Amino acid sequence: MLKEYQGALKDLDKANVLEPNNALTLRNRANVKMMLKEYQGALEDLDKADVLEPNNAFTLKTRGDVKYMLKEYQGALEDLDIFAYSCM
Repeated sequence: MLKEYQGALKDLDKANVLEPNNALTLRNRANVKMMLKEYQGALEDLDKADVLEPNNAFTLKTRGDVKYMLKEYQGALEDLDIFAYSCM
């Protein structure tokens, strides 16, 4: 909320070292990376989060958004379709 994205990213990197298999940390770090337009890094975090918690709606929605920003339209559509289905 304070738009201190670099500081937030450093904190989330530390949290990831302490708990490398925490999907929530990975999703939050991906969101910060998106704000910094580091889309490839965000996608890597979201892929890891999806392995830890398959088909999590928040992960799928965010990953669909990132893939769209990377112009990976087919992958974006697939993730967003699964997300939409999970919301029904």
